[in-house]
Amino acid sequence: MAEELTPAETDLAADAAGAEGEEQPIKQRKNGLYPGVSDELAENMTTGWADTELHGLEPIAQTANTAARRAALSARFPGERLVVPAGNLKTRSNDTEYSFRASTEYAYLTGDQTEDGVLVLEPRGEGHVATIYLLPRSNRENGEFWLSGQGELWVGRRHSLAEAEQLLGIPAEDVRELAGKLSEATGPVRVVRGHDASIEAALTDKVTRERDEELRVFLSEARAVKDEFEIGELQKACDSTARGFEDVVKVLDKAQATSERYIEGTFFLRARVEGNDVGYGSICAAGPHATTLHWVRNDGPVRSGDLLLLDAGVETHTLYTADVTRTLPISGRYTEIQRKIYDAVYEAQEAGIAAVRPGAKYRDFHDASQRVLAEKLVEWGLVEGPVERVIELGLQRRWTLHGTGHMLGMDVHDCAAARTEAYVDGTLEPGMCLTVEPGLYFQADDLTVPEEYRGIGVRIEDDILVTEDGNRNLSAALPRQADEVEAWMASLQS
Repeated sequence: MAEELTPAETDLAADAAGAEGEEQPIKQRKNGLYPGVSDELAENMTTGWADTELHGLEPIAQTANTAARRAALSARFPGERLVVPAGNLKTRSNDTEYSFRASTEYAYLTGDQTEDGVLVLEPRGEGHVATIYLLPRSNRENGEFWLSGQGELWVGRRHSLAEAEQLLGIPAEDVRELAGKLSEATGPVRVVRGHDASIEAALTDKVTRERDEELRVFLSEARAVKDEFEIGELQKACDSTARGFEDVVKVLDKAQATSERYIEGTFFLRARVEGNDVGYGSICAAGPHATTLHWVRNDGPVRSGDLLLLDAGVETHTLYTADVTRTLPISGRYTEIQRKIYDAVYEAQEAGIAAVRPGAKYRDFHDASQRVLAEKLVEWGLVEGPVERVIELGLQRRWTLHGTGHMLGMDVHDCAAARTEAYVDGTLEPGMCLTVEPGLYFQADDLTVPEEYRGIGVRIEDDILVTEDGNRNLSAALPRQADEVEAWMASLQS
C-alpha cells in the first residue's frame, strides 16, 4: 500500500482544532521519501478542482424507521440530552486500521455508518431535536484532503454535511466542534459509553455510569422487536448466507486439498460481494474441531469421512446479520454414528422451533431442545436417568455445553444488554428474531463415551422469526434433515 503522511504525523491543527487563520507546519513521516511540501506545491493543490457537491439525493431506505426509533428514545428520556457516538477507527498495526464498524446503537438510530459520527438529541419542549455530528468533506485549503492519512485522496470521498442531511433526514453539523459544546452543556446528560473517548471526556463531570447504563439497556431492549425494514434485512442476510453455504459445498474438494481456510475464504467472498462483511468470525470446523464451540482459527485439515461444522452469517450493508449452522458430511454421506448423532440434534431442533410462538416463554425453546438431547443421552447409556434428574442437575451439559439460542439482529448476539426479566425471563412477541441451535459435542479426549463418539460435534442452527400465528424460519432455504442434506450436497457437486 502507498506510504502517506498519517494524521498523527500531519499537523492539521488549524482544521481540527478550529484555529482560525493560523498556518500550521506540516509534520513529516519520520522515514517519508519527501522532505516537505513547497509553498508552490501547496498553493497548486488548492486550485483547479471541480465542484463535486451532490444534490437531490434520495433518503436512505430506513429514514422513517430511524425517525420512529429516535422518537421512542425521546419519549423514554424527556428533558435529557442524549449522546450516541458511532466510534472511531482502531489501529490494527502501526499506521493501518481495522475496517470500521459503527456502533450498533448509532447505526440503529441514524442509518449512518461513518467513523467519528455522533448523534445528539437535545431536549426541546415536549421532546428532542436531533442533530448528527459528522466530519465534513476533506479541507482543500489546508491540504488535509491529500496530506492526511484519512484525507479524501487516501481513503475516498465522504459526504458533505448537506449531503448527509439529505440522506439521513437529520440536520448535520461539524463533529470537530462537538466536544467543546458538550463540555459547556448544562442539564442532565446520558451517553452510550465505550465508543468515543473524546466525547466521554467532554462529558466526564456531567454523566454517571448508572444513568448511562439505563440508556444502553433501553436501546438494547428497543431492538428486541424488529420492524418490517429489519425483518427484510434479516431475510436478505439469510438468503445470502444460504448462497454462501452452497459456495462452500461446491469447493469442498479444494478445501480437502488445502485447509479450513479455503472454506472461510469462500464464504467471505459471498459476504463481501452481497453484503458488508461476515457478521462474526466464521466457524469452519472440520473433524474434531467441530467440538470446539467457537473454532475460528480455521487452520485445520478437511478430510473425507469427517464432518464439517460450518457456522457463518452474512452481514448486510445495513449491518443486520444472519447466524446459521449446518453440519455437513465432507464425503457427502453421513456414517452410521454421525447420522445417529445428527438425527438426535435435528429432533432437538425441531422441538425447539416448534416452541417458538407469541406468548411462549423465551426459555421454552431451550427447554424443549434440551429435553430431547437429555432423552437421547439417557437412551444411549451415556448418562444415568431419569431424564428429569439429568435436566435438574444439568448433567446433559457435558455434551450440549451452550444455550440453545439467542436474539439476533444488528449484533449476532443482539439485545445483550437487556434486563434479564425482559430477555431470558421474558415472553416472545411477534417481530422478535432468535436462533435455535442445539448441539452435541463429544470431545476427542472424553473417556466417558464410547470411542466411536469421540471427536464428533454436531450443531444445527436456524434464524427464527416470531410471527402473529407462530414462527417463520428465515434460513429455511438450507436443508436440515439428513437425507435432504445429502441430496442437496450431491446436486451441487454433480
